[in-house]
Amino acid sequence: MDPSQPNAQQQLVDRFGRHVNYLRISVTDRCNFRCVYCMSEDMQFAPRSHILTLEEIVAIGRAFCSLGVTKIRITGGEPLVRHNVIWLFRQLGAIDTLTDLTLTTNGAMLARWAGDLKAAGVTRVNISLDSLHADRFRALTRTGDLATVLNGLDAAQAAGFRRIKLNSVLLKDRNHDEAADLVHFAMERGIDISFIEEMPLGVIDEHDRAAAHYSSDELHSDLTGQFELIPTTESTGGPSRYYRIPGSDTRVGFISPHSHNFCSTCNRVRLTAEGRLLLCLGQEHSVDLRALVRARPGDDAALREAIIASMDIKPKGHDFQLQGTPVVLRHMNVTGG
Repeated sequence: MDPSQPNAQQQLVDRFGRHVNYLRISVTDRCNFRCVYCMSEDMQFAPRSHILTLEEIVAIGRAFCSLGVTKIRITGGEPLVRHNVIWLFRQLGAIDTLTDLTLTTNGAMLARWAGDLKAAGVTRVNISLDSLHADRFRALTRTGDLATVLNGLDAAQAAGFRRIKLNSVLLKDRNHDEAADLVHFAMERGIDISFIEEMPLGVIDEHDRAAAHYSSDELHSDLTGQFELIPTTESTGGPSRYYRIPGSDTRVGFISPHSHNFCSTCNRVRLTAEGRLLLCLGQEHSVDLRALVRARPGDDAALREAIIASMDIKPKGHDFQLQGTPVVLRHMNVTGG
């Protein structure tokens, strides 16, 4: 097959036989929160000239879709702080072969944008919510207001997205005791929830990651004391292992980069806000797509060829470690959630 010709059936396959059909795009490294597990309190953000333009992001997104990608997730930082980002969602939402256009957000701006996002073609929304207590929420986010996020969740539910999910990062002795309350909250809302082990990306000084680690196995054990969790093979295309609760529409997921490595089934790559195509969350293997699209604007064939070639350097897996200096020094806001 000629890689210069777009074909939605063409698959991106790495050296280990894994098919890539999922692209996560960070549209900004900036955020209106400063979550303790995501970034340092005094972050240095990339110069705006280093950030991909919205037009460049659209070109890259279309190239991936022409090669068989069917799911795109827009992340940040906080994607909704990006000026004119609704235009980007409209452009991506118009791609015929894209079956799932999702958003990961802290929810603080959803009350304003939920309706526009739904109209633009967004199918699902993930909202970060680590505590139901306003004081804890403020401590974990440093700047966030719980009431504003809950108003955003209300707006998202009113907009009628296909699915809404909460993402909760639980830290030992900080908020791990809220897991059951968060599940009850999701059940009351008829939405999903995933619990995420903290990703050891970037150097932080707010807490000791090893001491704060609360494994998915510990959490699962806690929850089975209050809920009947039925394993399911359901998937939303990402790494969550889902469980059903009888009598509820809510799915409970666990994302476990430490305790249950999910690299063997990895189907995704990440585009950073600065245009680096990251082939693995926990490694630095990457291709500079910003340099390509700026040196050869409009050359879709060259862009597709570079994406196909990138599959040769997708590593087998990550090397996350909880203690010592992180293997990956970039913070989560730079990587894309």
